[in-house]
Amino acid sequence: MGDRVYLDWNATAPLKAEARAAMLAACELAGNPSSIHAEGRAARAVVEAAREAVAGFVGAVPADVVFTSGGTEANAMALTPHMEWPAGRGCTRLLVSAIEHPSVLAGGQFPDLQVEQIPVSPHGIVDLVALGSRLDDLATAGERPLVSVMLANNETGVVQPVAAVAEMVHRGGGLLHVDAVQAAGRMPIDIKTLRADLVTLSGHKIGAPKGVGALIRRSGDVQIAPLLRGGGQERRLRAGTENVAAIAGFGAAVATAAGARDRAHMAELRAILEEGLAAASPDLVIFGSNAERLCNTSLFALPGLSAETALIAFDLDGIAVSSGSACSSGKVAPSHVLAAMGVGKELALGAIRVSLGPNTTTNDIETMLKSWRSAVARLNKVSKKGRGGLAA
Repeated sequence: MGDRVYLDWNATAPLKAEARAAMLAACELAGNPSSIHAEGRAARAVVEAAREAVAGFVGAVPADVVFTSGGTEANAMALTPHMEWPAGRGCTRLLVSAIEHPSVLAGGQFPDLQVEQIPVSPHGIVDLVALGSRLDDLATAGERPLVSVMLANNETGVVQPVAAVAEMVHRGGGLLHVDAVQAAGRMPIDIKTLRADLVTLSGHKIGAPKGVGALIRRSGDVQIAPLLRGGGQERRLRAGTENVAAIAGFGAAVATAAGARDRAHMAELRAILEEGLAAASPDLVIFGSNAERLCNTSLFALPGLSAETALIAFDLDGIAVSSGSACSSGKVAPSHVLAAMGVGKELALGAIRVSLGPNTTTNDIETMLKSWRSAVARLNKVSKKGRGGLAA
């Protein structure tokens, strides 16, 4: 079958050589990073160097970076009513956009009755009018909200107006959490510019190993309630011996994250991809195409084309793409993101996500387009026979 074409970077990015080297070096260290002897101090130095790199990646202070097992744990840690900050103690309500990652939609540590969803527009952008109205209602009622809005959607790539959300939330006396997992390495992230109080990152989206992430505070004034208790690690904010090797890989990955040139490269290839897809299938729908999107992400569907069958065909052609979020792998179900955007179930079931990386080539895109044209030709052939669907 030859070399495969990997176009599922939003699910996970291939491990970077720099991250692999840092991990292997860390594996040679015998010490526990909490030990005070020389071996322990060597392990601690690796963790703290990675903490500095991750903090610098988003314009934060190293002391405000808490390492976790990944984005899901960081989100669960952030979404707690037991938050302390100068303006008040605790949060009485959690507002999340309807297109958030399932780990945010689950509400973290908030009771279900205290979690509310904010709608989005047909373009996949959070409804600022609806959010503002609800924040006004909560302020009038004397409630303190925690709001969670992702920086960029993992399925459509649509970038959210986080700075505008932050202004509204802070004016209402609340806190803002931003899941920036998909944005990392695909757009600049500055926690101060965003004015987010808490930001979540995940290592494997940017070439670090799977199983490491971080929750980052804009200011130490925001006191996070530990999710895992029982030890003094991570300044008593996350108990358990640190995963030194994974953290080392995380630090190396952010230090070599994609820059402006890489982002321009991905944007150019995505334009070629979408032009080719549309040329082969004029009825193609590209979700979120009228909004600002991440440079590497395209979510599209063709009426009558089943995503499940198409993904199998692509895989047989040596191409790895996705039907949406990898967190729902094992089955193709209607996307909650597309449902929130008002997309019908039938079209949503045909949604295919292609996500590029810095190493994606023009040849990769040409291979994808060749496979797509073949799929469309089979669909048209079957349609002419009046049987519908795509022949496997």
